[in-house]
Amino acid sequence: MQESTVVVVTGVSSGIGRATAEKLARRGCRVFGTVRDIAGASPLAGVELVEMDVRSDTSVKQAFQQIVARAGRIDVLVNNAGVTIVGAVEETSITEAGALFDTNLFGILRTAQAVLPQMRLQRSGRIVNVSSVLGFLPAPYMGFYAASKHAVEGLSESLDHEVRQFGIRVALVEPGFTKTNLDLNSPHTASSIADYDRERSLATQAVAASVSGAPEPDAVADTIVQAALGPWRMRRVPSGQASLLSKLRRFMPAGPVDAGLRKTFGLA
Repeated sequence: MQESTVVVVTGVSSGIGRATAEKLARRGCRVFGTVRDIAGASPLAGVELVEMDVRSDTSVKQAFQQIVARAGRIDVLVNNAGVTIVGAVEETSITEAGALFDTNLFGILRTAQAVLPQMRLQRSGRIVNVSSVLGFLPAPYMGFYAASKHAVEGLSESLDHEVRQFGIRVALVEPGFTKTNLDLNSPHTASSIADYDRERSLATQAVAASVSGAPEPDAVADTIVQAALGPWRMRRVPSGQASLLSKLRRFMPAGPVDAGLRKTFGLA
């Protein structure tokens, strides 16, 4: 009997992570989904929940030790957990920026360092990091979220070069706006500067309108499943707006791209 592919998906409480874990389980994978508070987590059919906080070295190490003890191997890691914050760069404190990077970038570093010894031992594995179109585009009033995703892209590409000698590959998935709690309930910086009020309000309204008309997490989850189980490609962009933005960034001159971005954020 062929062994099931063992997959770990971080942040499965809701949204993209939850949809991804469900789809992988339906594909016959043995799926471990991580949540910060297992006592308050809703059950997920076919998914074994594991308590883990990507902001904690100890929590991450213990969770991966538990998964290896139960499954004997880890074939795929999907780094989905993430946070965002709304505010001008000048309004964002070092503490707020650090907390965002602690989840979005250092959380990926912690999980990668926890899973790589097992993958090197196996001489196989795949790490899928959920980035964003803001990993290759700027985002006014979401500057530190964009900066963290730009960092995720650089880290992922560098890591892929380092670990492919062991039969391990790293991939990126770059969604656009998606109808999830992350985008609908984005926290704002604690401090505000009146000079930014008008544009920040316009940008926030534009993002809310984009999210309300955005696709459900299923489309992104399908792309993550392809990245996890299909032929390796460094980047996978869900169809629709994300795919269009990727092409525009690659082929159009900077001026029109800049103007289109400002229009998207209500700053035209």
